[in-house]
Amino acid sequence: MELFSLEFYISLAQIVFIDLVLAGDNAIVIGLAARKLPQKQQKKAILFGTLGAITIRIVAAIALISLLKVPGLRLMGGILLIWIAYKLLTDTDDHDNVQAGHSLIGAVWTIIVADALMGIDNVLAISGAAKESYLLVSLGLLISVPIIMWGSTLFIKLIESFPSIIYIGGAVLAYTSATMIIGEPLLQNVFSTPMLKWGFILAVIIGVLVAGKFTNAKQNYRRTF
Repeated sequence: MELFSLEFYISLAQIVFIDLVLAGDNAIVIGLAARKLPQKQQKKAILFGTLGAITIRIVAAIALISLLKVPGLRLMGGILLIWIAYKLLTDTDDHDNVQAGHSLIGAVWTIIVADALMGIDNVLAISGAAKESYLLVSLGLLISVPIIMWGSTLFIKLIESFPSIIYIGGAVLAYTSATMIIGEPLLQNVFSTPMLKWGFILAVIIGVLVAGKFTNAKQNYRRTF
């Protein structure tokens, strides 16, 4: 990928959107971990905790890009990301197990550990969207710092007002997963024409969205009765 080309900016925009869609959980974790600190220390805990978490994500994503070059792993990562896209549309997470820190160091540590455990989906999605560009990974995750610290709460409110945003996010993740699978060296002969490639991409996106919509409708029906 050429530096600062149209493809570069499209991939960067894709990474930023993935950050937006998947940042909600991280904002909740940060708030829960810092909630018992004095107000003056809360901002420091959020800043240091987020920076520590982002540093771990950059290292993990760069390592994952190298691993995705191993035959078969890109296919596995793509399949896992399809599941993550589906769970994004249907899952309601419970964060009651996130313990509040009673000191600045304790809160920062809680944020970093919890984010590392919960950020696997984010790292995998960004690694797939970056298309082997370490610069894109770093830029995308650095951009996510203000998104997680200040933009997540606003984005959560937008999702509550406009639920369809989640489905756009699911489609972006489904697209990323499909391109990861198509890029698998072991499947080069399978996706030999543009028609096969785009047909597969559309099938994955439609499949994820339909499955998510169906599951949500089923869950709403059970809650009604």
